[in-house]
Amino acid sequence: MSIYYKEKVKYFNRAMESIWDEQTVKPDEIVLVQDGKLTDELYYAIDEWKNKLVGILKIIPLKENLGLGDALNIGMEHCSYELIARMDTDDISLPNRFEKQLNVFKNGNIDICSSWISEFNGDENENLGYRRLPEMHEEIIKYAKIRSPINHPAVMYKKSFVLKAGGYKRMIYFEDYYLWVRMILNKSRFYNLQEVLVKMRAGQGQIERRSGLNYAKNEFILLNEFRKNGFFNSSFEYLRNIIKIPIRFLPKMVIRIIYYFIRKL
Repeated sequence: MSIYYKEKVKYFNRAMESIWDEQTVKPDEIVLVQDGKLTDELYYAIDEWKNKLVGILKIIPLKENLGLGDALNIGMEHCSYELIARMDTDDISLPNRFEKQLNVFKNGNIDICSSWISEFNGDENENLGYRRLPEMHEEIIKYAKIRSPINHPAVMYKKSFVLKAGGYKRMIYFEDYYLWVRMILNKSRFYNLQEVLVKMRAGQGQIERRSGLNYAKNEFILLNEFRKNGFFNSSFEYLRNIIKIPIRFLPKMVIRIIYYFIRKL
């Protein structure tokens, strides 16, 4: 997990409850990267959890805010185990998340496993939509040609395979998508559980990040990288994605409606 100063204490506490108090299989270790200076309220909340989870919660403080990708790479260096579960500090893992993902790794030749997620805003029991993803490896590769094939907040992966692909690299807005594609190119085996295991906190900020010139520019950089590294096998695959970029310049209300209907599918 990575946390920075804008996180709300109640969101962080709820996330921690979901991965410790409520899990049927509890983690052997929780690595929390403090991405830059935090608020006094967050420091206090973290200290309370550290006192509760002696020997389990490992704190990695960073002097400056480096951003999610760099923070996760540093956190990974301090993870003691091969299997790592990702978690955002404002999301909620369902009680059987870790148990079900661990069973996937025990029973199959899998290197990275995620699941569907549901979205909420405010009331965690009020579902706004889903992000459903294909199940099997071959389907996941096809899907990755169009959209990110793994829900990052719900992922569990083998540390060695992430490091083999180069870890998280600078690709603004798309650090996770860029990593999944490099793992695909490195022959990692993918799987998505066909059920919701994480509730993701959505809101206006999410739409804001996915619109405008800056997002469109970085999406263009990502797509050109996919073409350069051979992930796109044809001009058609490349152009099919390029034509989506103008959507980023639509009014935010229109983008919000588009995402609403996508999530309801």
